[in-house]
Amino acid sequence: MSNNPTTVDDTERHKAKMAKRKAVQDAEVASKQIEKGVLLVHTGPGKGKSTAAFGLVLRALGHGWRVGVVQFIKGAWKTGERDALERFGDQVSWHTMGEGFTWETQDKARDIAAATRAWAKTKELMDDPSIRLLVLDELNIALRYDYLSLDDVLETLRARRPDLHVVVTGRNAKPELIALADGVTEMGAVKHHFAAGIKAQEGIEF
Repeated sequence: MSNNPTTVDDTERHKAKMAKRKAVQDAEVASKQIEKGVLLVHTGPGKGKSTAAFGLVLRALGHGWRVGVVQFIKGAWKTGERDALERFGDQVSWHTMGEGFTWETQDKARDIAAATRAWAKTKELMDDPSIRLLVLDELNIALRYDYLSLDDVLETLRARRPDLHVVVTGRNAKPELIALADGVTEMGAVKHHFAAGIKAQEGIEF
């Protein structure tokens, strides 16, 4: 038997409280009338930035959208998300353009060349009217190390067609990109199993 039985008065008070809250929420939702392609930025030191972006990809695919993914830094890793999303065939246009993290290549000219190729592919996908969502994975890292012109990136994103949604991921997002974005999420690093000596594992990190 519960130690805190719910009385009739409790039930009615809760019902009245939720009814008021619903009215406020309904009014808030009804007041939003703008429909446009949004620019979202996932940044911060915590885990989950790319994972969240791929969650949006899955949602978009569920609505029948065609989606593009350009990976700027990550090299030819075999990842579960890529294998899974490629099962959607032509509905997903996936391009892994990086050659690994900068401490792996140790060659700035090579990294700049890879980022330049990835940015050219990005512009190509942005011009494809069939693409409704575009994920630019680790673009923030390419901008952090000056592999690309920030002004060019900002202007291209600002001038994109009105119905195109773009998600940019990676730590240390530039303040100018944050200012341009419609939505920014900063992933916090409260605790990470890697610090406890637990290695990157299939299905969790890749």
